[in-house]
Amino acid sequence: EAAPGMTASAPSGRLHEYAPVLATLRVMAHRNLTRLVRLPAILVPMVVMPLFFVVAFTGSFDGIRNDPLYPTDKVINWVAAFAMLQGASFAGVGAAGAMANDMDTGFLDRLLVSPIRRSTLIIGPLLYTAVRAFVPLTIVMIGAAVAGADFPGGPAGVLVAYVGGVGGALVFGTFGLAVVLRIGDIRAMTIVQMAGFLVLFPSIGQVPISMLTGWMESAARVNPATNVLRLVRQGFLGPVTWEQTWPGLLVLAVGIAGFFTWGRFELARRT
Repeated sequence: EAAPGMTASAPSGRLHEYAPVLATLRVMAHRNLTRLVRLPAILVPMVVMPLFFVVAFTGSFDGIRNDPLYPTDKVINWVAAFAMLQGASFAGVGAAGAMANDMDTGFLDRLLVSPIRRSTLIIGPLLYTAVRAFVPLTIVMIGAAVAGADFPGGPAGVLVAYVGGVGGALVFGTFGLAVVLRIGDIRAMTIVQMAGFLVLFPSIGQVPISMLTGWMESAARVNPATNVLRLVRQGFLGPVTWEQTWPGLLVLAVGIAGFFTWGRFELARRT
């Protein structure tokens, strides 16, 4: 029982304090999702490109499954994770594109002079990115199943694949937002899009490290995307293990935290 003059509603008071923040995040995420519905052409890159990678790499690399160093007898089992992360990168780029569009139209300036928390200007587009990432991830998952992919990881494998995919989208999203805020206009999108390709290709996207040579092997070993690919891919190759899971989760957590901090700094600098 509360003492005289004191209230016992501290939790509800805190919830009331954060209610405006949650309302702002909801409106910002809904605004971007509405834009996605009104401009369905935005979906084309993150739907078509991952499926293109599935078809192109499955057909081009089909003979490699006969190599004893290749860990699976179906190329789709290996390629699906790479296509999922490619789709996730396009979903992440969408957050940067939305921010760049708001900067060009002057809408961001209106938000900066409004009485809202600055962090919501970054978190809002990231919520939109997380929802948007489910589109390419699901499409690739369905495409892989149609192509005959095995999935010995079961429901746990599906879960870690989605966690890794959405996490990858958030990493690219926070990076893209930071770059756009730093450069200040739509030209930053070129850097963000190129970064997606340059990070994922020198990794174990196409073949395992044991089949790489020269600088490609060295690059794949130090590339953080390699651990994320292992996280997403493990359900296609075997059961889910903590050994294959935690390095990818660590990369995602560090990437999101680091790029979010950078983006928050750039936003404060613009303010």
